[in-house]
Amino acid sequence: MLRINRENLRNSHETPWLILDLVMLGILFVNLAWLIFDALYATDFVYGLLGTYFPAFLSAYDPVHNNFLLVDLVFIAIFFSEFCFRWVVAIVRKEHLRWYFFPFLHWYDIIGLIPTGPTRLFRFLRIFSILHRLHKFEIIDLNQTAVFRFFAFYYDVFVEELSDRIVVKVLSDAQKDISAGSPLLDDINAQVLAPRRPVITQWMAGVINHLGQSIQSEEHGEVIREHVRKSVGKAVRSNAQVSSLHYLPVIGKTIENTLEESVTDIVTTSLVNLLSDLDAERIDHFISVGMHDYTPTADALDKEVLNVVNECLELVKAHVAQQRWKSHLTEKESAIPTGKPEI
Repeated sequence: MLRINRENLRNSHETPWLILDLVMLGILFVNLAWLIFDALYATDFVYGLLGTYFPAFLSAYDPVHNNFLLVDLVFIAIFFSEFCFRWVVAIVRKEHLRWYFFPFLHWYDIIGLIPTGPTRLFRFLRIFSILHRLHKFEIIDLNQTAVFRFFAFYYDVFVEELSDRIVVKVLSDAQKDISAGSPLLDDINAQVLAPRRPVITQWMAGVINHLGQSIQSEEHGEVIREHVRKSVGKAVRSNAQVSSLHYLPVIGKTIENTLEESVTDIVTTSLVNLLSDLDAERIDHFISVGMHDYTPTADALDKEVLNVVNECLELVKAHVAQQRWKSHLTEKESAIPTGKPEI
């Protein structure tokens, strides 16, 4: 049941418009009732019935029926005047971006002004326009009505069923393309990655240069330098020729440690210089020349990647295909008490 929020009605200053809407609604009902009666009056059954029981009314209404278009024009003039008045108010209030948007947004009012049988039915849409305006200003709450909840629920069911089938169809087609394997990867490489290779190489160069600067930094590169020092030390100690220096008396151990530190510094400096000197042009040259003969179809990793993507899409399809509206309906029905009250 609709309840009018009087506080919101006062705050919205829509009371005059509500009164105008109610007046126009009353005129609309009179007009539509008259139209229905006049249409029935034109039938032989109603005409004969009125002639039998109300001959005086028949003789009085005949001139009105014969000139009913003029009567309807009076109502049309009232509706048109009210339409123009609302248009002027909308322009003054700047309710729309352009002054001529109003008739396009209220097209049903214009069609309803045409004095023909089918177009007169559009005058009924004014009722929905009034309800929408009252709902917009929170004077009434259509969401709490049983009619709105009924249509909203089945609208959601329709949209969910339709969208789920479309999404599942799209994902199934994507899976077929992915199953093709190499053509898809070739298209991704040629149409997606290749045009963006300058950006990708520039990004890779920036990351590599930043890594080299981090290794050189006293604050952030200590972990990597320590790892290089341990690796080089292990390699030096494992070398048979260097290990033989250990047998030299007095200076053997010193030479071995000095050599280990020198090699560590050389390797670290070389690594820093290598990473810092790489630029986008060299990386692009490496990709063009060094990876020229690389064939994605020969790599087993591509197949695994495609399988992972395919399985992910299958899970998405299963999730999308779930009819959530059934779960919602079941929960709603389970919340309704079914037991008989105790006496």
